[in-house]
This record gives sequence, structure tokens and C-alpha cells, in this order.
Amino acid sequence: MSENVVVEERTVQGGLIAGLVAVLLGLGALVWCYGLQNHLSAAETRLAAADARNADLVQKLETTNAQLKATSETLGQSVGMTQKQIETRAAAIMAVQRASAAKIEKEQESTEKQLGAVASDVSNVKTDVGGVKNDVGGVKTDVASTKQDLEDTKTQLSRVVGDAGVMSGLIAHNASELETLKHKGDRNYYEFTLHKGQQPTLLSSIKLQLKKADEKHSKFTLNVSADDKNIEKKDKSLDEPVQFYTGKSPVLYEVVVNSIAKNQVSGYLSTPKGSPQGIAVP
Repeated sequence: MSENVVVEERTVQGGLIAGLVAVLLGLGALVWCYGLQNHLSAAETRLAAADARNADLVQKLETTNAQLKATSETLGQSVGMTQKQIETRAAAIMAVQRASAAKIEKEQESTEKQLGAVASDVSNVKTDVGGVKNDVGGVKTDVASTKQDLEDTKTQLSRVVGDAGVMSGLIAHNASELETLKHKGDRNYYEFTLHKGQQPTLLSSIKLQLKKADEKHSKFTLNVSADDKNIEKKDKSLDEPVQFYTGKSPVLYEVVVNSIAKNQVSGYLSTPKGSPQGIAVP
């Protein structure tokens, strides 16, 4: 009796368990079906969106193809125009080159003619140079002669004692010898011509005035004004150095008369280098 009860209880329990499992399986199937439905709806939504994008891409592709076709036609026209321009430009360049070549050819012909003329001139110049060499030889001879004349002039220059008892420098007796002294550069020289009765003549820092000119005896008398003093140089001779000192640090000045005429004498004043510069009276 007890065993039957146990068996029945187990049978009931087995049925309950089987029913419970069936219910759970049914619920699982429902959940799975619901989820699958949701996945299908999402997939359909994405597919619809993809179809829309594909349609948009197709439209854009058609538009792009149309633009490419128009651009291709435009480029074809532009290339055609550019080719024509290139041909025109090339023709113009060739014309310029031909003109330049012709000009260069003419210039070469002209240059060749000028070179021929220059060659002829050079030949003439060579002939002239030969003549110039001969002239130079003659000039050298003249220079040598001039040097000898200068040496002879220097020999003729003399030193004498002046009226102040001082040994004079070289004395010039004429214009040629005076030029020689000037070129030596040892002293300053001022030429003069004085007339009797004339106002004193300024030379360097002194004044000279002719008081008497004795042509017959070659004698003369001068008044010399220096350092606010008047000095009379009386009865001096031709080519005699008339000497006096002047300046803050007294230095020797000399007057030499080379020519005596009626009421007139000519000569020069000699002063040391570095003394005050004055006016040379002809």
C-alpha cells in the first residue's frame, strides 16, 4: 500500500516537472521568436537605408558622369585652341630667328670690311712708327745737347762776395742763367724792372725804388725798404750782389742788377726758401 502511494507521488512529480519544462521551453521559444523579430525589423530598416543610399549614389554617379562628359568636351576644345596658338607662336618665333640670322650675316660682312680697313691702317701705323722711332732718336740727341748746354751754363754761374761782405750764392748774369737757378730750387727768385721816379715796387716782403741809373759807368743807387727801415744802396755795380738781412729771424736777401739803361735797371731779388712769398714784377 505504501509503495503504491510512493509510486503515484513520483509519477505526479514527474508529470509536474515535465509540464514545467514544457512551459519553460515554450517561454524560451516565445522569447527567441520575439528577439528574432526584432533582429529582422532592424535588418529591414538597415536594408531600406542602404537602398536609399544606393539610389543617392546612383544619382550622384550619373551627375558626375554628365559633368565629366561636359569637361571632356571643354578640354578637347581648349586643347584644340592651345595647339593652334602654339603653332602661331612657333611660326612667329621662326620668323624672328630668320630676321636675326639675316641681320647677323650683314653685321659679319660689315665687320669683315672694317677689319680689312683696320689691317690697312695698322700697316700705315707701322710705317709711321718707324718714322717716329727716327724722330725719337733725334729728340734724344737734342736732349743730350740740352743737358750739355745746362752743364755749360752751370759752369758759367759764379759765386762772389756781396756788398755786405758775405759770400753770395750762384749769380745769374742773364735770363738764361736765371732760369737755371730757378730750376735748381735752392732759393726763391723775383724778376723786376725799376724806373727812376717811380713809386717803390713790392717784391716778396720788401720794397725797391730806383734813385739813380748811370748807364755809362754801369752804376746804380737803390732804396731798400725792409722791416720798416729804409736802406740806401749807393753806387752799386752791374751783377754785384746787393745784400741785406730782414725778417724776425734775419735771413739774407740779395738784389742783383743785370741790365742798366737810361733811368732804368732790370734784375732779380733772391730770397731763402721759406721766406714770405711776394709778387714777381716783370
